Amino acid sequence: MISSSATVGMIGLGAMGHPMAEHLLAARGALVVHARRPQPRLLAAGASWAETPRELASRVDVLLSMLPDLPQLEALLEGDDGLLAGAGDLLILIGSTSSAPAIRALAERLEVRSDGRVRVVDCPVSGGEDGAIAGTLSIMLGGSEEDAARAADILGACGSPVHLGPLGAGQVAKACNQLVVSATILALGEATVLAERSGLDLDALWNLLSGGYAGSRLLESRRDKLVSGDDSPSGMAQYMVKDLGFAAEVADATGTSAVLLPILRNAFDELVAAGLGDRDIAVTRRFVANRNTDASGTRTAIR
Repeated sequence: MISSSATVGMIGLGAMGHPMAEHLLAARGALVVHARRPQPRLLAAGASWAETPRELASRVDVLLSMLPDLPQLEALLEGDDGLLAGAGDLLILIGSTSSAPAIRALAERLEVRSDGRVRVVDCPVSGGEDGAIAGTLSIMLGGSEEDAARAADILGACGSPVHLGPLGAGQVAKACNQLVVSATILALGEATVLAERSGLDLDALWNLLSGGYAGSRLLESRRDKLVSGDDSPSGMAQYMVKDLGFAAEVADATGTSAVLLPILRNAFDELVAAGLGDRDIAVTRRFVANRNTDASGTRTAIR
């Protein structure tokens, strides 16, 4: 079945998933959804509702999961009303940031239990809530050539999907992405504190530096927050702890003695321990500004 005629379903309709569902619905004219809470906007736009995961799986050829991680998806697979109970030939697109080995292990279990009818493509995304709303996400695909081609055809409505290799390749790419993002946002927060304490005009500074090598999409999207100190929840900083853990898993698997990764993991562990994990990642400015040295010389963070 070609993707253009495939029936598509979706679970995980949160901050990222909901706008992606809107793009899929607009592009395809139909979408089957299931969620814990009612979805009146999607239904009003023409989406169909499935009462249970089993019903959802029975009605679709391709299922996109934008749930937070694999445990949430696996909870919906099992039981009389689970996805597996209703699945025929089903391609599951896993958009969460997850462990590459865990993705491969899940795919192997699903293949065995379904006699090869259920297959998996990993498709983590980058671009944040802004990218999901605009339909400009970078979408990292891992899987067979055929399955990844189907996934790319469908997910093109949400951004730019690129096939990077076999199953799990998308998660390795996302780990690399999060390594760069975490290093960048920590540097931006720290530089903002240095500049502010030196009496610089922060707005003028970042407007100037954005035109040079310090410029980035991340700076573009977080510049106003860094200048104003607004770190109200958006892209929650605590997710970096999980994501950097997956990056460390890749480093171990590839025998890479990473330089930045251990430092970044320690920094975001400290940030979350300071009670700042539910804030936007621009909270790195406040995190750096609030760090103190206690009497023993140990760095601590205060709220």
